[in-house]
Amino acid sequence: MPELPEVETYRRYLEETCLNQPIQDVFVEDTKLLTTDYDLLVASLRGKQFVATERVGKNLFVQTDGGFYVHFHFGMTGDLAYYQFEEERPRFSRIVFYFQSGYKLAFICPRKFERIGIVENIPEYLKRKRIAEDALAISISTLDATLAKKKVFIKPVLLDQSVIAGIGNWIVDEVLFQARIHPERLASSLDESEVTHLHEAIQFVLKTAIDCEANYALFPENFIIHAREWAVSPYAEVNQHLLCPVCQQKLQIMRVGGRTTYFCAIDQPLKRT
Repeated sequence: MPELPEVETYRRYLEETCLNQPIQDVFVEDTKLLTTDYDLLVASLRGKQFVATERVGKNLFVQTDGGFYVHFHFGMTGDLAYYQFEEERPRFSRIVFYFQSGYKLAFICPRKFERIGIVENIPEYLKRKRIAEDALAISISTLDATLAKKKVFIKPVLLDQSVIAGIGNWIVDEVLFQARIHPERLASSLDESEVTHLHEAIQFVLKTAIDCEANYALFPENFIIHAREWAVSPYAEVNQHLLCPVCQQKLQIMRVGGRTTYFCAIDQPLKRT
């Protein structure tokens, strides 16, 4: 599933390829992918240009010179592809923007969980959808104040997009491992030092993933993502035997908040409070 690092990669890709080109037309294979009426979407975009981008969590907003934004939500498997010739069109390109330059931007939607539509005001949209501050923008003080009110496990709190936007399942596991915090610690039990370490880990994990363009094989050896069964990793031993990259003891796998969770019981001890 595209998380914050993937969407940030898509944002940069769109900026590098698609800005300041008049849109000639828009192809939509399935109108169920739209959150805006089809006729309104196409009429609004014809002749307009993409001029800037903004990302909040997993949401990509592309500003037009018409003053409105096109919102992309990448669902579970969404992607973008910029191409010129029809024979280059990727499979599952269910929405295509045709530029007057002859180039195209495909919104690839393999499982049709992806969505696109017009947004007039980003802050109002985020408030309506209860999407909190972006994980890369949230301050330590805001994070601390929010966690102090949550008398539940830290893992589901960090997964809650109304608390902090953009962190998915594997990212939370990695953040908690890097911060040495057990996933079943009560969020309200974290002291000031632990919240600071947690904030640093959020920044570190996300910026590392973005720098690697979300290519898991390039992540540092001391990331536990290499133990996840779906991760293609060059660290075969750790991946095969589920060993902690720090203490070399076997990682634990259990469900926390209904989600499969990887952690090290040695390096992330559960402190009862």
